[in-house]
Amino acid sequence: MPATSLNSARSRPAPQGSGPVDRVPEFEALYRANVTAVTAYFARRSADPQTVADLTADTFVQAIMSFATFDPRKGTPRAWVFGIARRIYATHCQTHSQQRSGVERLVGRRELAPDEIGELIDRIDAQRAGRALVTELTTLPAADRAVVELVDLAGLQPKEAAQVLSVAPGTLRMRLMRGRARLRKAASPDPAHGTDPASKPEVKK
Repeated sequence: MPATSLNSARSRPAPQGSGPVDRVPEFEALYRANVTAVTAYFARRSADPQTVADLTADTFVQAIMSFATFDPRKGTPRAWVFGIARRIYATHCQTHSQQRSGVERLVGRRELAPDEIGELIDRIDAQRAGRALVTELTTLPAADRAVVELVDLAGLQPKEAAQVLSVAPGTLRMRLMRGRARLRKAASPDPAHGTDPASKPEVKK
């Protein structure tokens, strides 16, 4: 969905002091490399195309506003963008938990064109299994849940996920192993033996 969120971001007023013009191509490359993953990240959390589009656009608006502060020595562009996406979603959840009025939520909202809605619905459908897994992840402690999602769903490298969550790589690996183990145990359909039938040897006829 490269055009949708980028056009949405461009339709907003240009931020003051957002960085030198000569970094625009660099930001364009960052956007194109990460927009699909960021869209999927939000599609695993919402089945509403407008919400997914708004959160994706807000993420990249925030990214372009703060692009001058990005330091590649501190982490990869993908880790930096996902850090922004997590903050955008946290703010979104907080806004809804405070039950702001519908008028306030609609301020600055860009309505989607029919073709954009269709494209987003396809992306949301593609993340149906991911949304189910996100629901399953709610059984994990928040720290473990964030690690499993970033690595196993969003596809970040463990080092990148550690940068997003601001934890040591060793801590992240421990949480990842613990989270995966808890998920495997919870998914085991054979409580009598504590094993997954899929792991049993095939019985030859």
